Amino acid sequence: MLSNDVQMLCMPCDILAPAALDRVIDAGNAARLHCKILAVGANGPTTPEADRIIAERGDIFVITDILCNAGGVTVSYFEWVQNFQRIQWNEREVITKLETMMQRAFEKVTSFAECYKTDQRTASQAIAIKTVADAKALRGLFP
Repeated sequence: MLSNDVQMLCMPCDILAPAALDRVIDAGNAARLHCKILAVGANGPTTPEADRIIAERGDIFVITDILCNAGGVTVSYFEWVQNFQRIQWNEREVITKLETMMQRAFEKVTSFAECYKTDQRTASQAIAIKTVADAKALRGLFP
């Protein structure tokens, strides 16, 4: 029987997916995580201090909230596209398009992190900032 949430977060597992609350992984428990993959599904469940500790450890692969949350946002975009064009994709088409986009995004983040020798969070944020900056440059500041 677990006596608290920290014990649950620190149990040995392959994938830990904090997906509800923010700031549940902090400096006090980051060093005690026993997972191979941290799939950050909530918005901001790790504190900046925890991010640093996890990155310094180097033994946990982190899929950041930016990437983990992208699936739902992407499908919402697909719905907008379909409504705008007055078309409807079947479930297989949506899944195929989503898999393609998510795989491409994952590879982009992972490649960036490896190339610049940084962590997944920094890579995700840098790519996001560049994407917005490129869009602003293309469309102008006040489109």
